[in-house]
Amino acid sequence: MAGQVFAAKVELPRQQVRELIDAGLALAREWALPPLSIVVLDAGGHVVVAEREDGCSPLRAPVAMGKANAALGMGISSGTIGERNAQRPAFLSSVAAAAEGRFVPVAGGVLILDSDDRVIGAVGVSGASSDEDQQIAIRGIESRQWKPGLAPD
Repeated sequence: MAGQVFAAKVELPRQQVRELIDAGLALAREWALPPLSIVVLDAGGHVVVAEREDGCSPLRAPVAMGKANAALGMGISSGTIGERNAQRPAFLSSVAAAAEGRFVPVAGGVLILDSDDRVIGAVGVSGASSDEDQQIAIRGIESRQWKPGLAPD
């Protein structure tokens, strides 16, 4: 039959990702942060869930996507990318061009690691300070018993 296809293995089930986002947003509300946008990508860079809170400014969602994409594309957190390359603006600009603008090298993009420290996705958060964004991403990841990936030891 023409409509039959093989199913792909889903590494990040949508319901678990929803719970990750809910945990991060619960912390954001506890800390009285501004409205946030959160994007979760699977290991292939595909959006699993993206959410923008009411009142969040329009560019926050693309920034959250850029943070998650930067982490996923480089294999370390978006903040680590920025820190390691602070003295290499030409490199950062070149990578941003190669990523067609979907590359934001500031804190808030965190890798999702499985129990074997393999990358299974990334979370990007935007709306508060970069450090707060990163803490929201970490809290969400840990709420699902995954590991946050900032940089290898």
